[in-house]
Amino acid sequence: MRFLKLLALTALSWTAVAAKKATTNKFDTYFAKQASSAPFELDEKGYNDLTTSPRDYSLAVLLTARDARYACGVCREFDPEWSILGRSWQRGDRKGEHKLLLSTIDFDNGRNVFMKLQLQTAPVLLFFPPTIGPNAKPDGQPVRLEFHGPQTADNIRNWLLRHLPPGDYPSISRPINYARIGASITILLGAFTFITVAYPYVTPIIQNRNLWAGISLIMILLFTSGHMFNHIRRVPYVTGNGRGGITYFAPGFQSQYGMETQIVAAMYALLAFATINLALRVPRIKDPRTQQVAVIIWSSILFGVYSFLLSIFRVKNGGYPFWLPPF
Repeated sequence: MRFLKLLALTALSWTAVAAKKATTNKFDTYFAKQASSAPFELDEKGYNDLTTSPRDYSLAVLLTARDARYACGVCREFDPEWSILGRSWQRGDRKGEHKLLLSTIDFDNGRNVFMKLQLQTAPVLLFFPPTIGPNAKPDGQPVRLEFHGPQTADNIRNWLLRHLPPGDYPSISRPINYARIGASITILLGAFTFITVAYPYVTPIIQNRNLWAGISLIMILLFTSGHMFNHIRRVPYVTGNGRGGITYFAPGFQSQYGMETQIVAAMYALLAFATINLALRVPRIKDPRTQQVAVIIWSSILFGVYSFLLSIFRVKNGGYPFWLPPF
């Protein structure tokens, strides 16, 4: 009886050793493929071989459909990122110490696998944990990541690290983008050439005091009329007055309309323009009669616009007692 028990224990031990040796040989075989091309391509046979228990390694399989016939834009967009992750991992784990295999199975090479998993969309990333060893998961069921938009190699690496045991894993190393560097250098040289050639012509414009005075005046008129208030409060452009008409000016100082801002800004601009003409341009008129007519015209505009501005102020503040004709 004891002999039979001893024989059974010996058989179990040999079976375990054989299984461990088989799975170790399996990892070494596919790790050699990964060393030459990471991530390596799989077919149905290779997929079934790698995902069969026992496993003393982790496996990440990307199920994708890269051919243009399947119109999978996400598959083609993610393929370079998956290659970057595979090459980065292989460079950082040349001896396979982390026991992780990164592979790809395309729909053309694994239709039955897609049907077996009942996949309706692609790409899908499956992570198979080890079934034997210190980090084994008894059930050995894969963890699935479905893509809901573009993904990067960094995102997938972070997702894999959540399912791997704690440790120091390879980081992402992206190849040097010589095309982008060349394009940047070309743009910089073009900009430098343009600035060098255009500098004599642009400098007088940039240094023109009248230009900057006009820009400053426009900005002052824009912001003093309440432009920022409209953007912050999201005020309406106009409202109805309840009698079939339109109200352009909101009563009170805590509200205003979009058209009200434009009207006030236009009045401020006209007042500023009239004042500037009376102060600068009219005194330069040599003909006395023409100068007198200009003074009368600009003074009338100044008086009339200011009168209208006071009437608007009385709409905003009904208790304001002052006014000017004709408004």
